[in-house]
Amino acid sequence: MTDYHVPVMLNECVDALSIKLNGTYVDVTFGGGGHSQAILEKLGEKGTLVAFDQDEDARKNIPNDTRFIFIDQNFRFLKNHLAYQQVLPVDGLLADLGVSSHQFDTDDRGFSFRFEDAPLDMRMNASQKRHAADILNTYSEEQLADLFYYYGELKNARQLAHSIVAYRSGNTLAKVGDLKSALADYAPKLKDYKFWAQVFQALRIEVNQELEVLKQLLLQSAQVLAPQGRLVIMSYHSLEDRLVKNFINTGNFEGEAQKDFYGNIIRPFVPVSKKAITAGDDELATNPRARSAKLRIAEKTAQHYA
Repeated sequence: MTDYHVPVMLNECVDALSIKLNGTYVDVTFGGGGHSQAILEKLGEKGTLVAFDQDEDARKNIPNDTRFIFIDQNFRFLKNHLAYQQVLPVDGLLADLGVSSHQFDTDDRGFSFRFEDAPLDMRMNASQKRHAADILNTYSEEQLADLFYYYGELKNARQLAHSIVAYRSGNTLAKVGDLKSALADYAPKLKDYKFWAQVFQALRIEVNQELEVLKQLLLQSAQVLAPQGRLVIMSYHSLEDRLVKNFINTGNFEGEAQKDFYGNIIRPFVPVSKKAITAGDDELATNPRARSAKLRIAEKTAQHYA
């Protein structure tokens, strides 16, 4: 499991779930199984852990444990699958968002800009039809500009989009190296890592519809968690973290609080920690991926929410 993916803030995540011995928990991003294994170690014989992962490679990490249920689907279908398994409501839900170390390090997945001969893929689910090359070769200049601006937070998004359209007029963007050639003039010499990370983040989010899926997860989490159940979400960029923060604090994604007659905020969760938790110095020294991680914890209110 360690070779597949090094879990970020493992102890912090598991502690945040406040695990009951015979409770029911959900790990919606199974991956290498590190977080799941730690949860199972705290569960009693009658406890249950349900894990989701749409990546076919993750199936290799499934533990041989009767308390464990694996669902090879995107977590956007969370509520339906939990209802089918007859495990509702659940006592805690964990999501470690983003890309696993395994996905980044597997060159033919196309998630990393390190491998120039890799295909422009970036699909979390290999059975999905649309991949990054489709977007780069078919989106209009305006669509590409919006993608880079909103999902990559790149200020020169229009220039990047124009350059891609100009490049593809005589070439096909099929490999990572093609994209890097198309945008080579815009990669800063001293900060090229950050630039390419933003470009690839934008494309990955669009390919997998990550922000929309996250919204659906958050809305459904309020429906599947029992009162006082824990919601534990770890994100790796500001777009995700903003959605999680706003939803926990206000019950919506815009961050605009609505109050009842008595002045109480109408929301399905209350934050357990006011600020996001970040990795400690020891972990940062050994796991570079932890640098951008932000962990937010919330508890389901007793009020009905649907």
